[in-house]
Amino acid sequence: MSDTPPKDVLRDSLKVLVVDDEQLAREELCYQLQRIEEVEVVGQAGNGLEALTAVDRYEPHLIFLDIQMPGLTGFEVARRLLSQGAAPALVFVTAYDQHAIEAFEVNAVDYLLKPVEPTRLEQAVDRARRRIETGRPATGLPLNDQLEQIVKMMAGRQVRRDQVAIKVGERFMLVQAEEIIFASLADESINIVTGQVAGTSNYRTLDDLQARLDPEVFWRVHRSHLVNINKIKEIVPWFSRNYILRMKDAKGTEIPVSRAQTKRLREYLRL
Repeated sequence: MSDTPPKDVLRDSLKVLVVDDEQLAREELCYQLQRIEEVEVVGQAGNGLEALTAVDRYEPHLIFLDIQMPGLTGFEVARRLLSQGAAPALVFVTAYDQHAIEAFEVNAVDYLLKPVEPTRLEQAVDRARRRIETGRPATGLPLNDQLEQIVKMMAGRQVRRDQVAIKVGERFMLVQAEEIIFASLADESINIVTGQVAGTSNYRTLDDLQARLDPEVFWRVHRSHLVNINKIKEIVPWFSRNYILRMKDAKGTEIPVSRAQTKRLREYLRL
């Protein structure tokens, strides 16, 4: 087997595929990547199955891969690619730092937390480029180096906020995180509702907002809805053994629970 780097990597741009089920998150990451020299975003995918098809179509050198997606998760995509032989380099991008160790188990080059900082993104691209251009086999770092890198990432992650800014009309109001009843994605905006006010968030995606909140309290019960588990007024059985949550806001807003989160809800509430 030759140690020659893959053709066109050294001479041409690094071909990148971006995979995320949230369009705004994809577009933001693509925008940042396009500002990095010698990086070409060749395609996007909105779920795991689309990602596998896109890999065959575009033959990227590097994939930025979300973890929590409908259908196949990012890890399932990674394992399928690895089972097929020579897989592209992988960088996982997620709002949840608890997945870091598993990311390195599937030989990820790097692991980024949302919202992605430009400096960290450039570091991930440089790390991927070095691995690809040196023809380094995809065996990952030695375990001790992996764990050290994970610890550094954990130490540098974004600090959770006790207060969140909400735009109400022309004003920005600060509310305590615990006062948030739910947040929903609508018309490409993040709407936040508390017991006293409702407005829009300056965060671009629900992933970004959730990353700053307590994961034990705020659950992503649906791809478009983030709820405060302590602000649920009623759980209404729905068809196919699913549920609808009636929240404690003035309107008694009803929020659907996705199939993926129904099991977690049942276990938590012992339903």
